[in-house]
Amino acid sequence: MMTISILHPTSKRVQYHTDPDVNQAIKEQTICKLYELNNYKSKKNTVLNRCIDNLDKEWDTERVLETNAAVIILISSILGLKRSKAFLIPGIISFFLLQHALQGWCPPLPLIRKIGIRTAEEISNERIALKMMRGDFSEVPDTVEELFERIEK
Repeated sequence: MMTISILHPTSKRVQYHTDPDVNQAIKEQTICKLYELNNYKSKKNTVLNRCIDNLDKEWDTERVLETNAAVIILISSILGLKRSKAFLIPGIISFFLLQHALQGWCPPLPLIRKIGIRTAEEISNERIALKMMRGDFSEVPDTVEELFERIEK
């Protein structure tokens, strides 16, 4: 039985609606960063610990979109109350948020992805790779590419 769905899996919906070249650029940037970190010989765990801590602070696409929408709604609501009813546009922003929640796409998403904002899954994949490099897991692949391929599965 064949099913057609416009609702992609939550973990991949943003990537499905992002230009493949942008997805590839984000992936390559992460792999390059992992290569640099893999070359540290002394104080490797200290550097990896700091990188993992920084990943916990990194904003993902969801947080950027939610913050963007909240700021626009807040400003337009204040302007609508103080100046003119023409500024009351939260309905449009709500539609974009709903579209993003269901499909993984909304108008600002291409720009957000193009500037390198990653999804929560992409950040998590890097975190797992760093933990593997740090030695948190028993079996670690020989190359960064193998490591990253195993994580993405």
